[in-house]
Amino acid sequence: MARLPMYRRIADAIREKISTGEYKVGEALPTEAQLREEFSVSRVTVRQALKLLVENQELESIQGSGTYVKQNRVNYDIYQQTSFAEKWAHLQGVTHSDVLAFEIQSASITMAEHLEISEGERVFYIKRVRFLDDNPITVEETWMPTSMFPDSDLSGHAGL
Repeated sequence: MARLPMYRRIADAIREKISTGEYKVGEALPTEAQLREEFSVSRVTVRQALKLLVENQELESIQGSGTYVKQNRVNYDIYQQTSFAEKWAHLQGVTHSDVLAFEIQSASITMAEHLEISEGERVFYIKRVRFLDDNPITVEETWMPTSMFPDSDLSGHAGL
């Protein structure tokens, strides 16, 4: 297995300190200078780790004040998920989706980490509203690396 870049190792170390309670929700993290010293890395590396955690909504950066631990987000296991129609079948309504966006984007640092690709790689972005009867139930956003679809005509077009 390839070694993780240093900024990802720092992000993981910060996550660990959050999970053990060393860094508490609402509390400020050590300053960039303190983190640079703790991890013996450059300012750029510390900033990249913090950027990743801010983009992932694990930390909040307040200009002139510091970087703070955010409240945990709710995550669900995609492998436990049923289809949208199956999830709402007990209500005996008609389900449908309206696609609001279907485009190709460059992966942010956070997206790249989640998809295990490089920052800037191209991903399909799909945003849709899910309906039960005529009532909107949820907005879904999906990102998929274009490399997953080598036969797609869309994956190679820069304008999409």
